[in-house]
Amino acid sequence: MIADQYSISHISEILKAKAVLSKPETVIRKLLTDSRTVIDPEGSLFFAVNAQRDGHQFIKDAYENGVRNFVISNSAYAEKLKDANFLLVTDVLLALQSLATYNRKANDLKVIGVTGSNGKTIVKEWLYQLLASDFNIIRSPKSFNSQIGVPLSVWQVNAEHNLAIFEAGISTKNEMEVLADIICPTIGILTNIGEAHAEGFESKAEKLTEKLKLFKDVELFIYAPEYLIDVANADLPGKQKFTWSLNLPADLHISFIEPIEGKNYIRATYKEKEIECLIPFSDKASVENGIICWATLLAMGYSPEEADLRLEKLTQVSMRLELINGIENCSVIDDSYSADISSLAIALDFLNLQNQHPKKTLILSDIYETGKTNEVLYAEISALLIQKNLNRLIGIGPHISAFANLFAIESSFYESTQDFIEQLPAIHFANETILVKGARRFEFGRISKLLTQKIHDTVLEINLNALASNLQFYRSKLNKGVKVMAMVKAFSYGSGSFEIANLLQYHKVDYLAVAYADEGIALRKAGITLPIMVMSPEPSAFEAMVKNHLEPEIYNANILRSFLNFLPAYEKDFPIHLKLDTGMHRLGFEAVDLPDLLDILKDNEQLKVVSIFSHLVASAEAEHDGFTQHQLHEFDKLYTIVASLIGYEPIKHVLNTSGITRWPQAQLDMVRIGIGLYGFDGALNNNKGLQTVAILKTTVTQVKNLNAGETVGYSRKGSIPKGGRIATVKIGYADGYSRKFGNGVGKMLIKGKLVPTVGSICMDMCMLDVTGLNVKTGDEVIVFNEEHTIRDLATQIETIPYEILTNVSQRVKRVYFYE
Repeated sequence: MIADQYSISHISEILKAKAVLSKPETVIRKLLTDSRTVIDPEGSLFFAVNAQRDGHQFIKDAYENGVRNFVISNSAYAEKLKDANFLLVTDVLLALQSLATYNRKANDLKVIGVTGSNGKTIVKEWLYQLLASDFNIIRSPKSFNSQIGVPLSVWQVNAEHNLAIFEAGISTKNEMEVLADIICPTIGILTNIGEAHAEGFESKAEKLTEKLKLFKDVELFIYAPEYLIDVANADLPGKQKFTWSLNLPADLHISFIEPIEGKNYIRATYKEKEIECLIPFSDKASVENGIICWATLLAMGYSPEEADLRLEKLTQVSMRLELINGIENCSVIDDSYSADISSLAIALDFLNLQNQHPKKTLILSDIYETGKTNEVLYAEISALLIQKNLNRLIGIGPHISAFANLFAIESSFYESTQDFIEQLPAIHFANETILVKGARRFEFGRISKLLTQKIHDTVLEINLNALASNLQFYRSKLNKGVKVMAMVKAFSYGSGSFEIANLLQYHKVDYLAVAYADEGIALRKAGITLPIMVMSPEPSAFEAMVKNHLEPEIYNANILRSFLNFLPAYEKDFPIHLKLDTGMHRLGFEAVDLPDLLDILKDNEQLKVVSIFSHLVASAEAEHDGFTQHQLHEFDKLYTIVASLIGYEPIKHVLNTSGITRWPQAQLDMVRIGIGLYGFDGALNNNKGLQTVAILKTTVTQVKNLNAGETVGYSRKGSIPKGGRIATVKIGYADGYSRKFGNGVGKMLIKGKLVPTVGSICMDMCMLDVTGLNVKTGDEVIVFNEEHTIRDLATQIETIPYEILTNVSQRVKRVYFYE
């Protein structure tokens, strides 16, 4: 059975669903769980999965995007849209998984299942590169390895495929058995087993036991015995086993690894003979992933010579999209290392997430190895571009150029990358978002470099997926119906402006909050339509606030009177937010101020109080829980007084990031998430459950050898008494690296080692003691990341993570990544 030949009525039978069908003959080609990622609306089936948010809430959005087929568990929705098809089931997620399982069993093919702590996606993508010439392969898009991602991947299997490669990831017990039934692998590969994603397990052994369930019925199991040292041989899965190891006896025993000019030459013993291969990468993780692929080729029957030839041609896998400021006020999304229809759809969704420019342009190369004729392929891409509201296409390559007539939007075509580059001066780019998407052979990195502004060697990398994950982490703690206000003041804690707000708007937070009106105005100009609260409204900005629909925080009677005096008489129900002071004693109305406040608000039709809130002083600190409880009681009392007089109940909110973690009973109507979005929560031990969002990195400018007694830097404050080596790096106090880090207080990561500063921090650079390390000009230096954290830096100079993050200067370029 080919997946694209399932009718909605057939699917109803498979799921044993109660069907309400207006068009039972509709053929389903795509499965959806996200109303924003629609490629083929007529042939899509939307599953209203109840995950972090109830999927039924997004049925309307999916319908507006053209979808007319839905799987639901709430029958009320079937009555609202009479022209749509509805399948009513008890559990929507289970229905999605059941449909994928049915499709897997309907297709007889070889399936490789990959799991582990790290390396799953790289191994999957490299195996695709290594085996694509021999098989028609279907594989998981990007890192679709979850309870939702796996069934979406397996649904794509059809009769034309003779090999599938799927990865499976789990976050807690009792998840893998479901994925194993869906994937039903014939070959199992276990990658690195480490500490990643261990939060949901009591021990490493428990996590390993759960992961091995994927391989319960495999014909062949490929693994490193050192990762399974505590598992008895009798308990290992697989009718056949193939092992690889650096330290233990194995089918493929690695005896020698030698770095050679950015590559690694590897020797091993296999079938009592010495064999070799060259892995074209230098880092430790890539070498291990390459050895796993080597073992897989050998286990599948490839000769050592053929395996060596293929491994040497491996290319780097680009796992993420990169958003950078471009020329002529453009934003450039660099995805210049791969091109296939699935990743194109993902990249276009990220492009549509950007609202800062009115025009959206795609630069696209020829796409290969799709199993479709070029005419069918480019007709599908043309329909996809229209559906995604693209404004302009620039096609590069002979195949896409040959089908130029299929594209109805503004378009131009070039035979090669070099042709495009030669004509670039005559091509107009301005005030647009440009997605650069090309197959590796087209070398689109050359185009990206020409379209982006020169990047200062000191860069703050922002992981948008990590930020979205942190948002979902806090959402998972909220009661149903509790709204989210995201704090994006102070340039989103130093992380960006519209780049962060676009992501938050895409993930449907309810409110944004900024410190000053100009921050809100900048977001409005960048296309942000969410309600925005301004925490420090100034009379000079009232006109701009009203014009841009920004909602002021009102914290005393004077600012309220000023705002009322400014408001034109025709304004009705203009939204404001009342701040109550329950103990912070910074801003806000206290009990004694309420008579004056209520006198102004009484019978006032120009204003509408949309929320009333307060700020907890010490929500993260158990020693002050008594005072927090006092604040909550005081807020409830003051809120009741205000609400009873104005005659309605505005949204009430008191919890900040740490409050969400420690005070679930006080969620009220809305919570405010601030620093938690960026991976920090004072109420969480080591920020457990949160992901690192920001990485600050720089480079080495020069390396010097110092003799004993020589000094370093201003006022001769730095020295290496016995002599040694220093590296000057491109970051200083003008970049936000405080002078307090000088003279050995601060440390940075270079070559995987923490090295101290030497001497004073200069305006544009500082010096590091790299004695004993093979450091050279141009080497990367990590100021902070997930290993050497912002919290570590804050501890070094006795401050808080907020200050470290917000102090990163605006001259440090921000680069945004999205997987």
